[in-house]
Amino acid sequence: MRIGIDARFYGPIGKGLGRYTQEVVDNIIKINEALGDGALDFVIFLSPANFDEFNVKSPRVRKVKLNIPWYSWREQLIMPWLIAKEKLDLIHFPHFNVPIFTPTKMVVTIHDLILTHFPTVRATTKNTWVYRFKNLAYRFVLRMIIFRAEKIIAVSEFTKQDIIHTFPRAASKIVVTYEGVANLAKGRDSLFVAKLDSEEMIQKYHLGKNFLLYVGNAYPHKNLETLIRVFNRLYAEQKDLKLVLVGKEDYFYNRIKQYARSLNLWQKENLNSPVVFPGYVPDAQLEIMYQEARAYIFPSLYEGFGLPVVKSLKVGVPVITSHNSSLIEISQGAAILVDPNSTESIAKAIEKIVHSKKLRQQLSRRGIEIAKKFSWQTAAKQTLMVYTSLC
Repeated sequence: MRIGIDARFYGPIGKGLGRYTQEVVDNIIKINEALGDGALDFVIFLSPANFDEFNVKSPRVRKVKLNIPWYSWREQLIMPWLIAKEKLDLIHFPHFNVPIFTPTKMVVTIHDLILTHFPTVRATTKNTWVYRFKNLAYRFVLRMIIFRAEKIIAVSEFTKQDIIHTFPRAASKIVVTYEGVANLAKGRDSLFVAKLDSEEMIQKYHLGKNFLLYVGNAYPHKNLETLIRVFNRLYAEQKDLKLVLVGKEDYFYNRIKQYARSLNLWQKENLNSPVVFPGYVPDAQLEIMYQEARAYIFPSLYEGFGLPVVKSLKVGVPVITSHNSSLIEISQGAAILVDPNSTESIAKAIEKIVHSKKLRQQLSRRGIEIAKKFSWQTAAKQTLMVYTSLC
């Protein structure tokens, strides 16, 4: 059997989708190598930006470079022809950007239907009419691939039910495979080094000793403006409290910065501002931020899986998150749940967790246990079973 995987998102260039693609592909290949005579042959499609990064040497794996951008007309018109040249039995697309004329059986992973639920121009930098056209194209492609896919991998039970609610005929095709979580960083030699690193980090990023942490993008559905309003209220009463928002600087983060500035919570010139924007933080340093935070806070309005929450549970940081979408499902009683539309609900949760060491310890222990259920190895095994069931 000859299986193709569209891995153009592979690695850091694909952000969250890149992590999912990389972990699933790498772990599938490891499992496949151990199968001996029962192993499958794989064709891994990569972009010029990550072709060299994927460095697997196996007679069962062939790399193909595709200079075809995501969501482009070339993806729809040229990519099917390039797929046909490989004579595949099956191809897996780890995201909804699927060429609708794909000439072979396909599996598609759907992480969420967020563009269906939040079709707002505030979530894009595009011209209004361009955005509306692209949103219509997204809906058309999504409907076509739901119809054409042999199997649909949903990353949570919530996402499965969301797909069924929107596309009832897809129910029999859907398989739930949770995402996993890996260690952010490895290799510190001792507790002394970890402590030294912590002190250096606090000074480098001006974190203080009492901070709330958020890691992710600043898209509107992440609800960061509401979080900043809540923090503004709490900061007026507790001046040592800080809010740290970690994410690569872009249009959306710049908009959030300006909102924080309007409330006198952030100034570029003031390194000790109560709201801290560190920008991109390398994994080794980010893990220390998780460990030193009073709590991880994630008041999102919608999540297909909520990987940042699972990461937080794994490292033992107490979590405050929303009582909606997949977030109830994956936190499994190991987080304080809030109404993301209620500043009062979020404020009470923060006050409770900041002032109770006992509660933080209870949530930390529970979170570490819950996070053990989420494994990339398991996700890869289940994905491989989907392939073999179709071939």
